[in-house]
Amino acid sequence: MVNDGPIDVLTGDWLAELTMLILARTQAKRPNGGYARSFVTQMEHVMATCMEKNIKVISNAGGLDPASCAEAVAEVAEKVGLSPSIAYIEGDNILSRIPELTDSGIDFKHMDTGEAIAEIDSYISANVYLGCWGIVEALNKGADIVITGRVTDAAVVCGPAAWHHKWTKDNWDALAGAVVAGHVIECGTQATGGNYSFFTEVDGMSRTGFPWADINDDGSSVIGKHEGTGGEVSIGTVTSQLLYEIGSPSYLGPDVTARFDTLELKQISTDRVLIENVKGEPPPETLKISMNKLGGYRTDMSIALTGLDIKEKAKLVEEAFWKACPHEPEDFESVKTKVVRTDKEDPQTNEEAVALWRITVKDPDERKVGRAIFNSVNELGLATIPGMFGIGGGGNARPFGIHWPALIPSDLVPQHVIILDGERTIVESRILGDPVTIEPPGDKVSIDDFGKTVKAPLGLL
Repeated sequence: MVNDGPIDVLTGDWLAELTMLILARTQAKRPNGGYARSFVTQMEHVMATCMEKNIKVISNAGGLDPASCAEAVAEVAEKVGLSPSIAYIEGDNILSRIPELTDSGIDFKHMDTGEAIAEIDSYISANVYLGCWGIVEALNKGADIVITGRVTDAAVVCGPAAWHHKWTKDNWDALAGAVVAGHVIECGTQATGGNYSFFTEVDGMSRTGFPWADINDDGSSVIGKHEGTGGEVSIGTVTSQLLYEIGSPSYLGPDVTARFDTLELKQISTDRVLIENVKGEPPPETLKISMNKLGGYRTDMSIALTGLDIKEKAKLVEEAFWKACPHEPEDFESVKTKVVRTDKEDPQTNEEAVALWRITVKDPDERKVGRAIFNSVNELGLATIPGMFGIGGGGNARPFGIHWPALIPSDLVPQHVIILDGERTIVESRILGDPVTIEPPGDKVSIDDFGKTVKAPLGLL
């Protein structure tokens, strides 16, 4: 990205929901280790080039500890003889504030189901999805590198766009356009052919190039990629990513509600797609919280059912397993068994003759779902079905996590912008605006207008 073409800002999204759980476990073992260390390694490789070309760097790699991440980047800068201005943003991590927030009436109900939260003290991470205005403030203060904790994926793109174009907080359409552009490039090569149903029609898929977004003052953008890189930028690849993780056409965010049902795509040249006419509305008065805890331990094991009598073999294996197991099914928090029919009617190879009996057990007690399950499966080897062998699994249980999304009023979660070894600024997260009337999209196309139709796999759409 920094060597093969001109860019103004290098952005990076390191944080999935699972990542926060992983970082929390890492931080428990190493108190200053709750950030994405791979970001620091990459900065060592590209920092000199970025400084030489005046490329800003914006990343959420700070994870649970943006301050330590910023310190680590500063150490790398000193190592390579550079002195960039580094800013980090805090405020998203509300784990230590949970008792105070609970006492003030925040209920942390599940945002999708309304279910009341249980054992709230057992959560090991709780982070609010913040918006772009802390990033804007950091850039206004002269930061070359901005490291955040949990912000929305699009915020690392929306922030520098709002800073560069000097947008106001109520420039809804421009902000919505930047959010859409950020959404398109947030997963990197998914916009250039990765995770694309028609990948067989795309050249260079063994090494796809990363996308970039050229964002205009009105919020419209051109999505492209550097020349000579694999993959493609087409209406198809951009549409595929636009629909990724989208529920309602009104895409809620901390800075703006982007109306995905208003945007238009145009292929303006090879590997260049224009996104325009995105409309925006004021954001909701709440922010999303991502909470994680360790749910316990699990073991997954599979037994091959080879050849004939698959149903009978599965029945015998399950009966024999529970007779061998020192625990009853009801002793576990969760037990799931199923038969996966991967076998074929007239197999030409051994693999084509094999179905699977699969068991997954979960429990807070690691001892119950570790060696005990492995030993019980092993006992079946010479005593039950012909042609049996194990696939995967092992003697050790693995921890699993539970993710819990909730909501919190945005005015309770300000952003703290800190220039490393410098000043600290508070940026309010609450953004208010008058309702906006947006013309609804045109009538849906009638299925009769498609002409002749045929039944086909969904993946062909």
